[in-house]
Amino acid sequence: MTQIPKLAWKGVTKRFGDRAVLDGLDLSVAPGRSLVIIGGSGQGKSVTIKTALGLMRPEAGQIELDGENIVGLTESQRRKLFSRIGVLFQGAALFDSLSIWENIAFRLLNADGVPRKEARERAIEALEQVRLDPAVADRFPSELSGGMQKRAGLARAVVAQPEILFFDEPTTGLDPITAAAINELISHQVRRLGSTAISITHDLASAQTIGDEIAMLHGGKIVWRGPAADLRTTDNPYVRQFVEGRPDGPIAHAV
Repeated sequence: MTQIPKLAWKGVTKRFGDRAVLDGLDLSVAPGRSLVIIGGSGQGKSVTIKTALGLMRPEAGQIELDGENIVGLTESQRRKLFSRIGVLFQGAALFDSLSIWENIAFRLLNADGVPRKEARERAIEALEQVRLDPAVADRFPSELSGGMQKRAGLARAVVAQPEILFFDEPTTGLDPITAAAINELISHQVRRLGSTAISITHDLASAQTIGDEIAMLHGGKIVWRGPAADLRTTDNPYVRQFVEGRPDGPIAHAV
């Protein structure tokens, strides 16, 4: 019996004016697998995630969660969907006016109705999962380094033990040592939860660390997909140019 993908984009098209950022996108990820989407700037990586989150509605196609189309959900249906999803945003996207534990527990407090005492306890557990000292719980984002903020953002993403995790450029702006630590934490949390993960990144080291599979998006379509271990050995011309950082090749010609 064929396994139903956890999440699938089927013929998804999203336009901005005359430009199709997603042009009949077909992409899927199996339950419990980690898929990383790579590609140049402006190729639709963020739009791919935003359509799955219901933040953007495609002009055509279906996006299926466990085989059911989630395009066009009502507000209440979308809220219910969000309870199954965790997101680590680029830059961590913490609320400056809230303490770290309140940031981590934001959904527990505001959507799930968890009492503050229990929410704080769960937030501190999540801090420990990402190797942050519980003492930072009452600090504010401005008091933490960039790497610590990213860890707090990861704690917020996993605190409700979601079925699906989205990671948006998780190592952007971090030094190589901190980035490697974040990559290892992401991999550990995905394995611990058994979640399905979809990530977008420009960082090839990150892609190979956190991904079981890698897909390259160009021109609104997937031009290559394969095991993470094959990223640097494939002869696909789009991937070769991207990996080697060459100005000449099919990507340059297509611009």
